[in-house]
Amino acid sequence: MKKWTIEKLNSEYKLDLDSVISEVKKSDAKLVLLQFPDGLKQYAVAVVDYLEEKTNAEYLIYLGSCFGACDTPVGLENLNIDLMIQFGHNQLMPTYLR
Repeated sequence: MKKWTIEKLNSEYKLDLDSVISEVKKSDAKLVLLQFPDGLKQYAVAVVDYLEEKTNAEYLIYLGSCFGACDTPVGLENLNIDLMIQFGHNQLMPTYLR
């Protein structure tokens, strides 16, 4: 199985993780839910590892299907999530496809 690093991800996709880090710190979030479209879920653990190094938050990965920004998870009220970040791939196509 291929091990993805942030450097490799940044060479393939523009995830703008600096903005994520900034928002997590600005909102003082302690528990953050990350939602990825199915095509980016394979990179989720590498993203979480990176974000955990840069912030004091804990991260959950939503594993349900995601078909766009309007497809937000329901039934998460009891998890006490402080912030939810959705990743998409409309503008995140691999650079080799451009």
